[in-house]
Amino acid sequence: METLLDNLENSDSSLRSSISIPVIALRGMVMFPNMVLHFDVRREKSVLALENALNGDQNVFVVAQKEIKKDEPSKEDIFQIGIISKVRQIVRQTGGTMRALVEGGQRGKIVSFDFLDPFMRANIQIIPEIIESNPKSIESTALERKAKDMFIEYLNLSPKVSPDVLIAVHAIKNLGQIADFISSNLPLEYEDKQKVLEEIRENERLEMVIKYLAKELDILKMENKLANQLKSSMDQRQKEYLLREQMKVISEELGEEDDPRAEARKYLKKLNALKLSKSNTDKLKEEITRFSKMPYSAGESSILRSYLDFCLNLPWNKLSKENYDILKAEEVLNKGHYGLNDVKEHIIEFLSAKKLSKKSDSHIMCLVGPPGVGKTSIVKSLAKAMGKKYMRISLGGVNDEAEIRGHRKTYMGAMPGRIISAINKAGVRNPIILLDEIDKVSKDYHGDPASALLEVLDSEQNKEFNDHFLDLDFDLSDVFFVCTANDVSQIPAPLFDRMEIINLYSYTYEEKFKICTRYLIPKQLKKNGLNNKTFHIKESSVRLLIDGYTREAGVRELDRKISSLMRKAAKLIVTGKKKRVIIDDKTLEKMLGPRKYKKDDISKEGEVGIVRGLAWTSVGGDTLPIEVSLMKGKGKVQITGSLGDVMKESAQLAVSYIRSNSKKLGIKDDFYKTMDIHIHAPEGAVPKDGPSAGVTMTTALVSALSKTPVKQDVAMTGEITLKGRVLPIGGLREKTMAAYKAGVKTVIIPAGNECDIQKLDDVVKENMKFVTAENLDTVLDNALQH
Repeated sequence: METLLDNLENSDSSLRSSISIPVIALRGMVMFPNMVLHFDVRREKSVLALENALNGDQNVFVVAQKEIKKDEPSKEDIFQIGIISKVRQIVRQTGGTMRALVEGGQRGKIVSFDFLDPFMRANIQIIPEIIESNPKSIESTALERKAKDMFIEYLNLSPKVSPDVLIAVHAIKNLGQIADFISSNLPLEYEDKQKVLEEIRENERLEMVIKYLAKELDILKMENKLANQLKSSMDQRQKEYLLREQMKVISEELGEEDDPRAEARKYLKKLNALKLSKSNTDKLKEEITRFSKMPYSAGESSILRSYLDFCLNLPWNKLSKENYDILKAEEVLNKGHYGLNDVKEHIIEFLSAKKLSKKSDSHIMCLVGPPGVGKTSIVKSLAKAMGKKYMRISLGGVNDEAEIRGHRKTYMGAMPGRIISAINKAGVRNPIILLDEIDKVSKDYHGDPASALLEVLDSEQNKEFNDHFLDLDFDLSDVFFVCTANDVSQIPAPLFDRMEIINLYSYTYEEKFKICTRYLIPKQLKKNGLNNKTFHIKESSVRLLIDGYTREAGVRELDRKISSLMRKAAKLIVTGKKKRVIIDDKTLEKMLGPRKYKKDDISKEGEVGIVRGLAWTSVGGDTLPIEVSLMKGKGKVQITGSLGDVMKESAQLAVSYIRSNSKKLGIKDDFYKTMDIHIHAPEGAVPKDGPSAGVTMTTALVSALSKTPVKQDVAMTGEITLKGRVLPIGGLREKTMAAYKAGVKTVIIPAGNECDIQKLDDVVKENMKFVTAENLDTVLDNALQH
């Protein structure tokens, strides 16, 4: 086939004369003769080319570039064939952009370039079209009719083309012009349009356009077919919607507001997506079938609906991602809590083992300690460190087994137990659940909640925990249970056996001071709208607040006192009386009143019949003086001070020991016949009990009967036997801290507690002497003045 270049080479030399005009490269567009084109010009070379054309004869050569992505096309990056055009209008826009209106003229071919910078200017040779001589042949007429008929069909199918185009195409008689006009109005690729532009023989050009037109017609017919199918589908859905609405109206007229079968299908779809065990799936399918057959207005229908909604929304297979970053866990625990080093160390050890094993086990932690020492808050920090959901269940006062296991769904107002409810609220199957105040669980005729907790806290059994409301097996083995208690002796023995006890001791004086300055004061400043510029409390006043206004194991009361101070300070600032409040000792007493607690001062001289004992209470350690008075009588022993049975028995033990060892102790052996003995523990309104006052009572009795003073700086604790042995006791840390605060220099403790000395606070070990006693002889030798 004869090519375009061959035609050009063979054409008359007069036709190959060239003109020099600026060149503009278009991206993704091809211009045709007699075509009016709007386009934006942003590239600097194109802008300069337009300006140069405007300054001259307004001629410009518009040609397509080969690669759309090319920002700065070179002469090799543009086609040779383009359109010699006339610039009719230019509108300058913001940002240096031009909007150009260009009218196409004749085809042209780039012969050579005059220059490429700062814009392209080339010598363009005009390309004459090869037109068939008149009259038209039968073949040409057929081509014309075929092209116009196909184009009209295309216009009828396509909503995107203006109807004016139909009139315009009818007016064109030249085959080449028809081909150019149709090509400019078809959504062809720019490469295909360039091929049409480069074909100068009108018959061949129109044949090429007819092929492209046939392809576009096929595409358009397929698009319309798909659109009709979609419309038909939409019509069907609308029809179904109308039918459903009609059914709804009918159901409302019949008193049936909804269709249970439709709901049942939704429930089945949810159930299949959950992929539960076969037993659970079969059970729920049975309930869904029952529900689908019930009238909507039936009373049991609402019960079943609530049951199915709850069961299918449980996180059966949803687990939160666990984090075992030990360094982050240490950072979170240290940031939120001061002290509690044993607890923190235990948690870090647990996380380390968990990180290595990645397996569930029966590790149940139980944090035991007095109120306010941070048991609950440290579990929150643990959840934050592990990235787990945290849920708290308060067991204080729970006396109904159904609180743990739930109620049967057949009862009115039935609901699941607290464990399943907490998991449902958490939204995952592996949260941290805090069982708070587990020692406060009680039992009565409703059942024993502690027994229900046995299954919950045993990972060998709780894999198939059956809540009465669900009546389905739910896996609790991935739940991390943590318990808290104030008194370990109140925890039922079977529960106690399943838990690892971690003791949280009361805070020392120094720990309270640091917690107050580092945590409590900044927290309350933020809470009460104050800052360091408007409120300041001196260190001495903080210590006075701890010593004189609070007496507790934790820091709750201390936190409340600080809050009270700041509220009073806020009032002074708001009323304009002060701009900055500084709390010193005098201001503290003015705001909070006289100090409530006095320091237990050590007497300057030893006294007869008075011994300082040490006691552990729910709010920490305390000193417990025991006083003994002797009177003439018949051997009556009177015990006062709100003492419990164990302490009364300790007093009887002391009397019996002295009677059996009166000769060794230098005491008249008939004292129990001639004297009445009165033993008293001050602060009679406060109940006291426990065996650890045995050595204190014995020493006080020996001191009174032998008229020997007791050393003024000695305190003691220990249980005694009838033969005078001293048995170990608990709460040594709190007791020794109380002795230190009272100014005691020597503490007598049972020999069995010698191993506990290393666990005491450093400040206590540095400032006190410890005497370990195996029997009462050692106690008396170190306590009485000789």
